[in-house]
Amino acid sequence: MDARAYAAIPGANDRVGLGVIGLGRRGTIVCGGFVQDPRVQIRALADIYDKQAADFQARFKEHVAQAEVSVEYQKMLERKDVDAVLVTTPDHLHVEIAKDTLGANKHTYLEKPTVHRWSERGTLVKAAEASKAILQCGTQQRSGAHYQRVKQEIFDTGKLGQVIFARAVWSNFPWQRRVIPNEPQPAGLRWDLFLGPAPKVPYEFSRYSSWRSYHDYGNGLLADILTHWADVAQWMLSDDKPETAAALGGDFQLKGDLTNPDTVSAVVRYKNWNLNFESSVLSIRNPRPSVYFEGTEGTLDLSREGYTLTPNNGAATQFDATQDLERAHTGNFIDAIVNGSKVNAPLAAGLAASVPVMMALQSYWSRKLCTAAELV
Repeated sequence: MDARAYAAIPGANDRVGLGVIGLGRRGTIVCGGFVQDPRVQIRALADIYDKQAADFQARFKEHVAQAEVSVEYQKMLERKDVDAVLVTTPDHLHVEIAKDTLGANKHTYLEKPTVHRWSERGTLVKAAEASKAILQCGTQQRSGAHYQRVKQEIFDTGKLGQVIFARAVWSNFPWQRRVIPNEPQPAGLRWDLFLGPAPKVPYEFSRYSSWRSYHDYGNGLLADILTHWADVAQWMLSDDKPETAAALGGDFQLKGDLTNPDTVSAVVRYKNWNLNFESSVLSIRNPRPSVYFEGTEGTLDLSREGYTLTPNNGAATQFDATQDLERAHTGNFIDAIVNGSKVNAPLAAGLAASVPVMMALQSYWSRKLCTAAELV
């Protein structure tokens, strides 16, 4: 551990002071990686709902006993002992908050998707360019050792020949298909802060607790899942220039005023290959969600749990991965802060992963083919 690097961290004693904005499901999962790192100390928490904050504190009681808890995240940005911030809020708040964290020169781990609307990207790019802080996007496969090895040993050496199809699948998300009766607004929930830049509408419990189902706050499966798998495919194939996209889907089972589809299929055309994506929140079982690459010399089934390489001629090779990707990706972020190394998922990678997502979204909502030139 480089003591000189630590000395360069504003407000640091022997640890990187971390603030967490958004203490829900995703914030809890990512913090599971941070709390395993002895170089990190959680010093500030912010959430718009007091019960969610209390649940988070109970979950990490050994790690947050001294952390200041606030409703408005701006308070932690004033603290000199907060060096870095994790942003795991609903998607529509990502850019607004990241602009502020970067503006305060706080190193920022920004959960994916990097942007909620393509028109927001300029705000984020400008904030990052003006900041002295590091930005890591939350596409954790980028820090996976077996992903990195596959890139170097299989794709960069051409073992699959010419890859024609990348088939990306992931379904079965039970927390998104709940029946959610309406409930009165809790006294400790700041609905105005949840809405942020979104349209001002009366409180509905489902809009808060199942925000991924609403286009105002999230982009559903195309943002939640396609972001990850498009990033993997583009990275492996060294091609982040999609040309056209088409997406179809709908609410095949879920009912109500939910606006994002419960099931979607998308095809994204690149110059020499297609990305085919399928996803549903419904109970379609695929035990190992993956990106399946089909090339002229073989196939590769690549997932978070490992990979199977099957050449056209020869025996298949299987590798089982046990690495904790959350721990690896948060560790890479802290490495960059402490040692000055590069983050594995910089802003450029986060925005590149957003392009096919935004093209597919534009196609879905317009019911037309979307070209890269038409993306707005």
